Amino acid sequence: MRYREIVVEGTPKELGRQIGEAARDEVRGFCQVALARVQRTVDISSEKAMSIANKCIDLARRYSSDMIDELEGTAEAAGISLADLMLLQVRNQFTNEPESGCTSLAVARSEDGTVVAQNWDNDPALDEFTVVLTRRPTGKPALTTLTQAGLISYIGFNDAGIGACLNTLPAPSRAIGVPHYFTLRGIYESDSLDSGVGAVKRAERAIPANIMLATPQGPADLEITIDDVHVLRDENSGCVTHTNHCLHPDLEPINADFPELIQSQPRKRRVDELLETAGRSSDVNAIKHILSDHENYPTSICRHQNNDPETGFWQTVFSVIIEPQAKQMHVARGTPCDHPFETYRMCG
Repeated sequence: MRYREIVVEGTPKELGRQIGEAARDEVRGFCQVALARVQRTVDISSEKAMSIANKCIDLARRYSSDMIDELEGTAEAAGISLADLMLLQVRNQFTNEPESGCTSLAVARSEDGTVVAQNWDNDPALDEFTVVLTRRPTGKPALTTLTQAGLISYIGFNDAGIGACLNTLPAPSRAIGVPHYFTLRGIYESDSLDSGVGAVKRAERAIPANIMLATPQGPADLEITIDDVHVLRDENSGCVTHTNHCLHPDLEPINADFPELIQSQPRKRRVDELLETAGRSSDVNAIKHILSDHENYPTSICRHQNNDPETGFWQTVFSVIIEPQAKQMHVARGTPCDHPFETYRMCG
């Protein structure tokens, strides 16, 4: 079954109100369960969580008043508070422990630009709050994201040739700061790799993250810590891959301080091996095959629920292949080995 598609346009407040009206059930539902799902793996009280959310509002407003205006519009239309909505943006800041493990890749194509793809390994309870949302903001690039309703941005692309996937990067963090969904939205307001990196660097960040990019300048991966942004590129091969450990030489020592997330290094070796076997192919069908791989099950690229007491409930909730230049993405709702890919195009 396809995800529901929503199109909104206008000023930040108008965008937010239209989102709150069109996705009221999803936004309210996500707010109702988000903290409880986090508390499955994190020991935090509701009072502490809400305190963090409120403290981050001013930092986020300084980063982008437009983004907070949009969230205020969504909150008003959905009948919730801004703090409730902000809790969705900051819930990954409640612990040093990573939230999920994902596998991502970006490959350059000679004529059709770069393709970027990912398996989103996370809590399947979030699927029912997920939509494909196209925003057409006044005076800024249009963007289409595959997102839980209520987030200021997530995985997707803009109409300026930028595509982005997001996965966890275990590294030092802090509770208070600009949520990474805001810096990702900043990337979508950019039109080049350099301007996208600048959008991340200017934020007072709370947690690390890894962002895999398709840009007009080709594939790139951003290993983002609270102190810096490291750009990974391979212009010789024309592709970049990432799982959930640091790859940049300056950051590699961090890996020793954090437990490996669902066998991140074997998944990295496997995705590289599959790309090499495919001849670095950027063909969509070849990438579907890679994302469906079960080597090293149950900690494979295509992840299924298992009996691991800590992370066994995680699975590949969706698999996505993004073609920014064509303004479209292919999405399997569920594990890609046994669910079809549907094509979503930028609407409106």
